Amino acid sequence: MRLVVFLLPLAYLAVFFFYPLAEILRVSLAPEGVLDLRPLRVLVTDGYYARVLWFTTWQAAVSTALTLLLGLPAAYVFARYRFPGKTLLRALTTIPFVLPTLVVATAFTSLLGPRGWLNTWLMGALNLERPPIRLMHTIWIILLAHVFYNATVIVRIVGGFWANLDPRLEEAARVLGADRWRTLRRVTLPLLRPSLMAASLLVFLFCFTSFGVILVLGGPRFATLEVEIYRQAVHLFHLPVAAALALVQMVITFVVMSVYTRIQARTAVPLSFRPQQTTQRHPRGWRTRWMLLAILGTMLVVLLVPLLSLAARSFATEAGWSLRFYRELFINRRESILFVPPIEAVRNSLVFALATVGLSLLMGVISAYLLARPRRGLSALLDPVFMLPLGTSAVTLGFGFILALDHPPLNLRTSPILVPLAHTLVAFPFVVRTLLPVLRGIHPHLRDAASVLGASPAQVWLRVDLPIVGRAVLVGAVFAFTISMGEFGATSLVARPEFPTMPVAIYRFLGQPGALNYGQALAMSTLLMAVCTAGLILIERFRYRGVGEF
Repeated sequence: MRLVVFLLPLAYLAVFFFYPLAEILRVSLAPEGVLDLRPLRVLVTDGYYARVLWFTTWQAAVSTALTLLLGLPAAYVFARYRFPGKTLLRALTTIPFVLPTLVVATAFTSLLGPRGWLNTWLMGALNLERPPIRLMHTIWIILLAHVFYNATVIVRIVGGFWANLDPRLEEAARVLGADRWRTLRRVTLPLLRPSLMAASLLVFLFCFTSFGVILVLGGPRFATLEVEIYRQAVHLFHLPVAAALALVQMVITFVVMSVYTRIQARTAVPLSFRPQQTTQRHPRGWRTRWMLLAILGTMLVVLLVPLLSLAARSFATEAGWSLRFYRELFINRRESILFVPPIEAVRNSLVFALATVGLSLLMGVISAYLLARPRRGLSALLDPVFMLPLGTSAVTLGFGFILALDHPPLNLRTSPILVPLAHTLVAFPFVVRTLLPVLRGIHPHLRDAASVLGASPAQVWLRVDLPIVGRAVLVGAVFAFTISMGEFGATSLVARPEFPTMPVAIYRFLGQPGALNYGQALAMSTLLMAVCTAGLILIERFRYRGVGEF
């Protein structure tokens, strides 16, 4: 029975990940049933693709470093302190992560573009003829957008792990004479290493496979592997070259994950987790309060100002501030068959998100337990396999679903279930990465002691494992929910026209000319932010009242 349970995530990946990708490669590299390697030869002989790979790698590395620079202080504050509005602030910092890239690009353009609000204000205040801030189509706005997107990954994963580390270890180092810097370098950072590596790797992979941010904000000067795959497949119709690039991207992802899992397995040690009631404290003294204010203020300015600009513009019309764009969401002026009342798009997104949470937790929890078992060879092999969906283009996944799942015995092309199935592929690796450091940190003596006292395996899990991993499970649920709410690439290909999600509705508005459609896209984006914020706050509340305490 246990073997059957452990095989579930592998069977899921085999049917809904490897099989669709195999269909893409078969159609692209062997359309006539005979292997044709000419596309791979083009990648090796043309220096352009080497430059694309180099840019993809270094911009991802720099983006990861900058994200850590912003996210780590915020993770410390959320992990070690109690303060009013903490639940709301944590939920607010997660909102950027769930937004479609088109919405984020629009938000940055409305704030930092040549005619953005910041440039308009500076030109008026300083009496300038030209906009002083020129970040569009530069590497700087790409890095800023990546930090904007991924800072919450550091806060969630590292902060969640940090919140339950025993502070007595740091106090012992201080008693023995270590100053704050030496305690951080010799005690805290080594203890945080598993979660730091997990979070950094996720951020690197997100930036490595960045698509919408590069395409919209970077302009024609910049292209990642993901953008080049899209360009070769959609604009140039070079499907074999696109497939070869996708293959290269998957191989690199697998190699990175293999290296990472080996390092993590060597560095993970059993830890003594403590309840947050004993690790967190109220800020005391003016220095501590100013430190919290500076860290949280910087975090909120970077993450929320573009969103506030987006929300404000959804109310700004030519006649002044009004709800016109929101009222227009309920009116089908062109009698379009693609018209979707906003309440239906919200309902579809919530239903798909809840289904994704259920599937992701089922697959993620099983996978994490499988990887945490003391079989290093098996874990070293399966860990990068479970992370492969993160390194695969969502557009590629959706395209593979269309090719592979449209005939018996898996004729699901007309079924709305394809949406949560695709979302789960993207979301469940987050659940695995969130749970794994916690599971590997459970001291084996706890389980051994429970067994010696007569507890059955089920009782050991209920009384030892669940109270410890419960909080991490709920954090994983937050990730799955938010990823599903904002997912657009795969959804745009597999969603039925009668079951659109909120990102699909936003894309439909942005794809039509005119100020009215643009305003409706901003209004729907603001609604998406509101729904995500409400869902995140609800889950945060549930976490603090339920089993989410170590």
